[in-house]
Amino acid sequence: MIVNVAQLLKAAVGTAREYDIDECIPTLGEQVVLTEPVQGKARFIRTNNGILVSARLHTAAQLECSRCVELYVEDLPIRFDEEYISVIDVVSGLPTHIPHEIDAFLINEKHEIDLLPAVREYGLLALPMKPLCSTNCAGLCPECGANLNQKKCTCEVQIKDGRLAVLKALLADEEAQG
Repeated sequence: MIVNVAQLLKAAVGTAREYDIDECIPTLGEQVVLTEPVQGKARFIRTNNGILVSARLHTAAQLECSRCVELYVEDLPIRFDEEYISVIDVVSGLPTHIPHEIDAFLINEKHEIDLLPAVREYGLLALPMKPLCSTNCAGLCPECGANLNQKKCTCEVQIKDGRLAVLKALLADEEAQG
């Protein structure tokens, strides 16, 4: 996912180029396996400071359902708009001034943009906080651990809520007296 932008850096501000992206990336992070290549379009626009990248990408990730703990595949749109700042002036070859406190993506000394860090960052942000294989997922039985999507179990689940223990004791006293 490396794009050479030397010619675009020499162009006038506002000049744009569009690239088709089709890259196989095995993972986004340590635990997120991608099942499809990252595909889509990225638009590169020359700015005063560097290149603005507007990417509209798509892939799919293998996730673990938070209810039934089964693996499933989730579509994963990856969208970002980031300005990449050049570390070397393309005309003079001299280093550019980049403030230390700036937390920007950089164009390297070969005038290349590596989209992979942004794809990983925004891909991880696009993951659901609580992955579900289906909105109707029944989850696991809290007693025997059976996957309730695959079979019904005969366990009687008693909800034990300590906050209602006092009320339960009052009800038990009324039943004993009544």
